[in-house]
Amino acid sequence: MALENGGAEALGAELVNDLQLSATALRLGRGRILLDVTDAEISMTTSMNATRQAGTVPFHRLVPKLARGPLDALSAIANETGGQVVRLDFGPFRPYLVTYPDHVQQVLRGNYSNYAREGGIWRPVRRVFGTTIMGQGSAWETSRKILQPIFTSRFVASLGDGLAKTIEEGVGKLDGAAGSGRPIDTAEEMSRIVNMAVIRVLFGDKISHRDGERLCAALDSAARLMTLRLLVPFVPFLVPMPGDKAVADAIRLTDEVVRPLILKARAEPDEGVDVISALSRARASGPEEDENMRHDIIGIYAGATETTAMTLTWLWPVLNNHPEVYARLIDEVDRVVGAGPVQATHLPELRYTKMVLQELLRLYPTAWLWSRRAVESTELGGVRIKAGSQVLVSPYATHRLEEFWSRPLDFDPERFSPDAPGRRHRYSYYPFSGGPHQCLGQHLFYLKAPLIIAAVLRRFRPVSRLAGSPTPFPALTLRPKQKIELELVRRSSASAR
Repeated sequence: MALENGGAEALGAELVNDLQLSATALRLGRGRILLDVTDAEISMTTSMNATRQAGTVPFHRLVPKLARGPLDALSAIANETGGQVVRLDFGPFRPYLVTYPDHVQQVLRGNYSNYAREGGIWRPVRRVFGTTIMGQGSAWETSRKILQPIFTSRFVASLGDGLAKTIEEGVGKLDGAAGSGRPIDTAEEMSRIVNMAVIRVLFGDKISHRDGERLCAALDSAARLMTLRLLVPFVPFLVPMPGDKAVADAIRLTDEVVRPLILKARAEPDEGVDVISALSRARASGPEEDENMRHDIIGIYAGATETTAMTLTWLWPVLNNHPEVYARLIDEVDRVVGAGPVQATHLPELRYTKMVLQELLRLYPTAWLWSRRAVESTELGGVRIKAGSQVLVSPYATHRLEEFWSRPLDFDPERFSPDAPGRRHRYSYYPFSGGPHQCLGQHLFYLKAPLIIAAVLRRFRPVSRLAGSPTPFPALTLRPKQKIELELVRRSSASAR
C-alpha cells in the first residue's frame, strides 16, 4: 500500500529518517526453519510439527522498506521467509502476512468461517462499498444468493452476443483518435469501453451513459484516494487524513447516481434479468433494504468494471515490451476473427489471448491484498494466531513465490498453456480470490476482456508511449503509477483482412 503521487516515500522518510534495511537470509535445516537478520532483530526457530511464535519484521525495518516500494517489500518478505507466516510490526497494527498456497487455502477456503472480512482495510472500503457483497455473514449470503444466478457461467455465456456487439461499438469510437494521430489515455478509454458494455448487458441500460461515466470516475477516485486509510487502518475516522474529503465527495456522487435508480426500480417494477431488476424483486421495500440494494449495485458495478479496465490498461505497454507475444496475439486475432466483427463464437478459439490475460493477472492482480480477522484462536502454518488478529493475504506476493513460479518476474503466457508440464497448487494463483468469497465476476471477465482485445487488434496496433514497464501503484486496486498513453496505428487492409 502506498500514498498517491509519491506520498508514501515522503511519509516513509519522515517516519524513519532513511533507515536502511539489513539483508535477510533464509537457512533451511533438517526438520527446522531458521529465519534471521544480520543483527538478529528478526528470528524464528521452530520444529515443523510444533506451534510456534511467528517471526516479526520490526517497525523500524518494515516501514522504510514499504515506503521504498510496498509491493516489492511484501514479495521480498515472502520469498526470504520461504512463504512462512510472519508478523508485520506497524506499531499499533501488527498483522500476519500469509502468502504460502497451503496457508492461503486455509484462510480463504478450508477454515474460511474463522477468518472474517472485518477490521483492517475493510473499514475504509465499506465506507464506499457497503456491507453486503463486500461484507460477511447473513448480509453477504443474502446478496450472493440474489446475484449468483446472474453470474453463472451459463448465464454469462448467454450475454456474449450482446457484449460483442456493444464492445465493437465502443472500440469503433477509437477511430477518431487513430485518424487524428493523437494519443489516447489508456485507462480512460478502456474504462469507457468496459463501462459501456457493463451498463448495457448487466444493468439493462438503466444507467445512462453520462451517469455511468460519473459513477466510474467516482469509484476510481475513491479507490485511489483512500490509500492512506488502507496504510494506517488503525487511525479512527474522527482523525482527518489526506484524501478523506475527496472520498466523501465520491460517496456523495455515487449516491446521486444510484439512489434515483433504486427509487425508479421500486416505483416501476419489471421482470428484467438485469442486476437492478433482480435486486428490486428480491429485496423488500424499506430504508434498510434500499441501503442494502445501494451497496449491492455499487459493489457489482465496481467489480464488473475495475478488473477488466485495469488489466487492459496493463496489457498494451506489456505487449510493447514483449514483441514476440504481441505478434502471436495479433496472428491469433487475424486467424480467428479476420475482418470481423468480433463475435462470442470466437471466444473458444482465442486460446492464446486467454493465456496472456492469465499471465497479466499473475503479475498484476487487481486485488493485490486482502485482510481477514481471526474470529477464534487457531493455528496457521505452525503459527498460533490469536482471536482478533489481522491476517493479510497477498496474491501479488504469492504469484511471485520462487518455489511455485520459475522466473517469477518474467512475463510468460506459456505458463498457462494447456500443454505446460506439471500442475500448480490451486492457491498459488488466485487473482479472483477463492473459496466462498471468490469473485462473482470471473466468468464475465473472461468474456469481456478477450472480446475487447480482439476488437481492438483487428483494427489497430496500439503503441505505448511509455518507455519501459509501468510501475505498479498499490491503491485499493493495483494500477499503473504512470499515465499510459497509446498511439493507435491502423492495421493495413491486408493484415486486418
